[in-house]
Amino acid sequence: MSSPVLLPGGVTSGQQTTLGVMGGGQLGRMFVQAAQAMGYFTAVLDPDPASPAGLVSHYHIQTAYLDQQGLAQLMQRCAAITTEFENVPAPALLTLGSARSVAPAADAVAIAQDRAREKAHFVRCGVPCAPYAVIATAAQLAAVPDDLLPGILKTARLGYDGKGQLRVTTRAELASAWDSLKGVPCVLEKMLALKAECSVIVARGRDGCMVNLPLQLNLHRDGILAVTSVYEGNLPTALVAQAVAAARAIAEELHYVGVLCVEFFVLQDDSLIVNEMAPRPHNSGHYSLDACDLSQFDLQVRTLAGLPLVQPRQHSPAIMLNLLGDLWIDQSTPPWDRLLALPGAHLHLYGKLKASKGRKMGHLTLTGATPEQVRASALAAASILGIEAF
Repeated sequence: MSSPVLLPGGVTSGQQTTLGVMGGGQLGRMFVQAAQAMGYFTAVLDPDPASPAGLVSHYHIQTAYLDQQGLAQLMQRCAAITTEFENVPAPALLTLGSARSVAPAADAVAIAQDRAREKAHFVRCGVPCAPYAVIATAAQLAAVPDDLLPGILKTARLGYDGKGQLRVTTRAELASAWDSLKGVPCVLEKMLALKAECSVIVARGRDGCMVNLPLQLNLHRDGILAVTSVYEGNLPTALVAQAVAAARAIAEELHYVGVLCVEFFVLQDDSLIVNEMAPRPHNSGHYSLDACDLSQFDLQVRTLAGLPLVQPRQHSPAIMLNLLGDLWIDQSTPPWDRLLALPGAHLHLYGKLKASKGRKMGHLTLTGATPEQVRASALAAASILGIEAF
């Protein structure tokens, strides 16, 4: 369902124009803050009474994502609705889309929720991905080509941050791994030698206008993003252009509306293959809050409200360090005062009340005049935190 442009500060039926978000995590929180800064009211649907986004939103609808009364309340409150994570049930977005403008749409989210459908979409777009096979039956398991091993077996649905993924080197290990995953539909990807990982965030409006943030160079540890570096020269110019073009093609083929992150692998020969896409803002784009004149969350608000999209400008080189719950295990509060004494340090904590190993509690972005300055600050911050930077 389409909707007119929703201008900030508008009043409808005696109420401020309200934008809604399905999901109350840190991505929802930062969307809410961006929307509120522009003059919108916000509503969050999330079952957690202490959800980071719910704590800062004007309205918090505390129900399950498929609760019909909760969805009705969200539709009643909001002029348009987005999502902050890809595992929001697509049927809920379909229900909301019958009465309100929803971006991204349910069909695009449904593709991103299923690795097999996602890879088929990449193939349709002509964007190369790793050789793979879909395994949903014993017959498909038996028919897996030998040259896909060693590989990584990934559940087709509900996998993120390295969850639902198992490395396998032999057919026996593959069969055992599929059995350990209870025989759910999976995708086996050939394991390739990687040189780097990167991502591109695009935003596409209802009118087809599309803009993108700069390419982001990413470092993962244990399947979780640890460091993102964004500055000119972090990867070859031709490769950057190829990644941006591929991300735009993927969004265009979907007729996507909203913010989309596309993740890529750089192979040892400097060729590029697509890994996966996330139909939402992404951890690797958080640096844009401090290093760009428009953040990924500003773009999310604009695409949802139908406002003009202009190409973001990165004004400072940046490195972002993810702050995981591990930092709180040996100390009640990390030494934020020492970190904030560093030049160009920007601390973002998500308001989560419980820290646990691997849980994303916040991020630290370092900006500066040159990449060398930023790297020096990032190394100093990592030393203070007792973590590895690069």
